[in-house]
Amino acid sequence: MSVATPPADLLGDGDPHDPASSGPGDGASTGRLGDRLFAGAARGSGLLIIAMVTLVGVFLVSQAVPSLADNHANFLTSRVWDVDGPTLRFGIADLLWVTVIVATVAMIIAVPIAIGVALFLTQYAPRRLASPFAALVDLLAAVPSIIFGLWGIKILGPYVLHAQGWIETAFGWFPLFSSDTTINSAGTIFLASIVLAIMILPIVTALSREVFAQTPNAHKEAALALGATKWEVIRTAVLPFGRPGVISAAMLGLGRALGETIAVTIIVSSLAGGTSWSWSLFNGGETFASRIANNAAEFDSPQKAGAFIAAGLVLFILTFIVNAIARVVIERRKAFTE
Repeated sequence: MSVATPPADLLGDGDPHDPASSGPGDGASTGRLGDRLFAGAARGSGLLIIAMVTLVGVFLVSQAVPSLADNHANFLTSRVWDVDGPTLRFGIADLLWVTVIVATVAMIIAVPIAIGVALFLTQYAPRRLASPFAALVDLLAAVPSIIFGLWGIKILGPYVLHAQGWIETAFGWFPLFSSDTTINSAGTIFLASIVLAIMILPIVTALSREVFAQTPNAHKEAALALGATKWEVIRTAVLPFGRPGVISAAMLGLGRALGETIAVTIIVSSLAGGTSWSWSLFNGGETFASRIANNAAEFDSPQKAGAFIAAGLVLFILTFIVNAIARVVIERRKAFTE
């Protein structure tokens, strides 16, 4: 049986005024005032975001370059941070390590839990239980950072300190879990990572839940028709369909983890100057954001402020790179899921 092909004029081929042939961003419009106003508002909103990001970048570069020109230490590899003396000497090696490892460990903890919660809510939970449970998870996003910080150091800290002792005993041979630290309190990178994981959990869970809920029923019914079990339906239909969305959700969570300031500032103990290097998660330190927050009162000269703004510029570039990589990964994944 042959399938009749609709005439070209019905498909809108070659007719720029046919709404059926219009795709997003092709400039098609009915010419009505409402369409023109909406198109102008949408275009203006997009340009506003681009302008804001560009202006932030220009400001950071303009303020950081003079201090970087006067810096007498290697900015990328030095662990020295001395901006009070007559000679500027500052580097970001310690800040970069703490920022990246805190965010990475938080993601390792949060993403699997978030995917599990999202699958439970969309695939297993009864409808009367799914909505209240989802609202409860979303409520975590409304808790202020300072509350998470105080709760982490006062309530969660003692329990994590006991767990750290067991991990050091069992896995102390691994550099990340070694006892080569100068911190005896609960204010470690490890505790900050756990608290950050809890903070980004609602973001990743909410977006993953929405993506999994959009899985076409035809995909799931096709898998069931082939005799697949519930888990096999999830593995062959739900997870492949939702993978780009889960990656997007994880990148949003990573951006939150990289830039979190108040909670990390409260939790992680700062190290004294000249402290030897340690790979251990059970050590203290500072992230880019917490270093800037801790020393905000010292911005009493353009040169000194420029050193901290240079650190902020690195965080800005790091976040930009992470989001750019995420976009590339998502676009490639789309080709396999469509």
